[in-house]
Amino acid sequence: MTVTNPITNLQTLIRCASVTPAEGGTLTALADMLAPLGFKVERMTASEPGTPDIENLYARLGTDGPHLMFAGHTDVVPVGDATSWSHPPFAAEIADGELFGRGAVDMKGGIACFVAAVARHIEKHGKPAGSISFLITGDEEGPAINGTVKLLQWAAERGETWDASLVGEPTNPDRLGDMIKIGRRGSISGTITVHGVQGHAAYPHLADNPVRSIIKLTEALLDPPFDAGTDNFQPSNLEVTTIDVGNTATNVIPAKATAAFNIRFNDTWTADTLKAEIVARLDAAAADQTLRPGRSPAKYDIVWSERPSQVFLTRNNALIASLSAAVENVTAQRPALSTTGGTSDARFIKDYCPVVEFGLVGQTMHMVDERVALSDLETLTEIYQTFIQRWFENAEL
Repeated sequence: MTVTNPITNLQTLIRCASVTPAEGGTLTALADMLAPLGFKVERMTASEPGTPDIENLYARLGTDGPHLMFAGHTDVVPVGDATSWSHPPFAAEIADGELFGRGAVDMKGGIACFVAAVARHIEKHGKPAGSISFLITGDEEGPAINGTVKLLQWAAERGETWDASLVGEPTNPDRLGDMIKIGRRGSISGTITVHGVQGHAAYPHLADNPVRSIIKLTEALLDPPFDAGTDNFQPSNLEVTTIDVGNTATNVIPAKATAAFNIRFNDTWTADTLKAEIVARLDAAAADQTLRPGRSPAKYDIVWSERPSQVFLTRNNALIASLSAAVENVTAQRPALSTTGGTSDARFIKDYCPVVEFGLVGQTMHMVDERVALSDLETLTEIYQTFIQRWFENAEL
């Protein structure tokens, strides 16, 4: 296997059908790529009641610092209707200068390129003056319970420490060089249940319609805006994702109504201060008598998601400058430093070391006919190779 070639690396990985939570052979294939380069490869399986076991991989080259971690995931989302694909989703076929397959962009392509970049660095310069590790999970596209968070804990308990991390998620919206992620907004989800009194629609005075209150409560979450944004982040944004009553009868006032929401928040807030703000808004709305004149405050409860994601921003010049310079050197384009988008496993890594994200163009991720241009695989490999060299030169700055 010529692991300096990102195309063949990616084909090998795509041909392993690793839909979450299945490992599908991808970690074995990755281990076979890394071991000949001198990496010590270890596998660990994480478990938790009520969730599927997840196989993960940790590989390290070198024993000294500085220590650079590359993080990613080999699990992929389902293919959907396989007959809708122009090429079989796990065949890794090439057509018209593009490589097709589930995971081509998100994010087996990033892994394939970083392996190739490390191999080229070793071929050209020898082993780095420090250490490089791969922290690879099989649970990023799933509940993210038995993946990166537990793999980090497992490695840290064995004495592993890192100076910086690069996550190879697809960060570029249109072309390689567009964007580096230097942080992520926080994320909190919750479900509100308003408890009313069931009754006949013709006798509303004998009932208490929870739909009236759920309207006021969700309105209070949507307006006014939570903030106007900050220097590094967009305004916090809340979306009501569902409102449910479960009532099939048009002449029955229901007993309860529920609404679910998700908010992506900036560094104006912490998870705790934002929860307090949301509860204050809900309490005020519950007491609003506009739709329920003469009634006592509406009865409601709220259940929060178990694992909110905290907002974070990376401030590490050696890491950000090295990656930005590498991108600009290869693409002649200065990348934007962004905190947009959803969450990623960087939210766990930030607790151990500075972390940034940079990978392929994400336009086809999770879609039918997910694919990547062969030229982009070569360009990303060159960026990663340049970054590795620059980071080790700048790590002590």
